[in-house]
Amino acid sequence: MSDSSLTDSVLYEPLYVQPGHLLRRAQQISASIFHDEIASVTPIQYAVLCVVLANPQVDQVSMAGLAAIDTSTAASVASRLEEKGLLAREVDSADRRQRRLSLTQQGQDLLIEVNAGISRLHRRIFEKFSAEEEAQFMVLLEKLVHVNNHQSRAPLTRVSPPTDPAFSD
Repeated sequence: MSDSSLTDSVLYEPLYVQPGHLLRRAQQISASIFHDEIASVTPIQYAVLCVVLANPQVDQVSMAGLAAIDTSTAASVASRLEEKGLLAREVDSADRRQRRLSLTQQGQDLLIEVNAGISRLHRRIFEKFSAEEEAQFMVLLEKLVHVNNHQSRAPLTRVSPPTDPAFSD
């Protein structure tokens, strides 16, 4: 059997058009550009800082759900951010097993500082897209993530559901 006929009989579809492979590659590209533009924090640390900014005094478990990361990763990321002086973690007086999170002034300053890098990241990712293609891609990507959220090992927990009818189940 020739290599091409073996490939044709084994693969459902070629690797380079499989959605999972393309999503993994897109994430690699995004992470690489993120690191080019922002050296001070990782993408997950940035996400945690954004969640805490939008949800002051959020508990660590809720933050994990809002950032769509597992609770053990959330704890280690929060600990690293605290060590960097970007986040404060305080024991919750109502539930001593929980920690409440807040941004320090240094954390707030960092989020302001990285805005330009986030803007450049966005432009670099979409530099070969028209405005219409970018908008369409984002709508479809958000829908893909929303309708498959239940399949994640660390599903996003939202404060309120999206209002776009395209996201209805």
